[in-house]
Amino acid sequence: MPGFNKRILFFLILLGLVPGSTAIMAAEQEVALRKADPELRQLLKKAINESSSFKDRYDAEVWLVDMSNRLKDRISDPAKRLDLLRQIHQEASKAKLHPELVLAVIDVESNFDRFAISSAGAQGLMQVMPFWLKEIGRPRDSLFNIRTNLRMGCTILKYYLDKEKGDLTRALARYNGSLGSYRYTNKIYKRLSERWYKH
Repeated sequence: MPGFNKRILFFLILLGLVPGSTAIMAAEQEVALRKADPELRQLLKKAINESSSFKDRYDAEVWLVDMSNRLKDRISDPAKRLDLLRQIHQEASKAKLHPELVLAVIDVESNFDRFAISSAGAQGLMQVMPFWLKEIGRPRDSLFNIRTNLRMGCTILKYYLDKEKGDLTRALARYNGSLGSYRYTNKIYKRLSERWYKH
């Protein structure tokens, strides 16, 4: 795969995030803004009304301290940093995603700016398109609300991961609307390996 770091791929295969036999993406492009998928719409409706939390206090404290140290150059206020990390861990775990993966996605998508807006109109930490709020019958909700944004972003990413049968490379490309290109996925893998993976 052109431009793909083999060490990162090996690390992701070990984690079970990228099946070895499906790491190469197909060349076809997917249109980022297409008719809303009814299955994804139902998953978002369900996810927006549920919550979960850490199950083990010690593990939570270890993870929060570690990740807080890694995030302090982006968010200086310790209370805001820990609150955000708790929510990221909660929503990632609920969606059965690795919290470090979600951190890498946020890092690339918005640089932890909860008020970020892309040129295409995507909003918030995970750069979710606002049409989803209308699709799930919650047009008055705000994607600048951290929990709403994380819950929807994690649900969408997990949906694509399931659709791609665990192929993270393809799922990330679908999330970004760049299926067929390695640029976005390479950025995520680089951030994951250099900044967010617990080593």
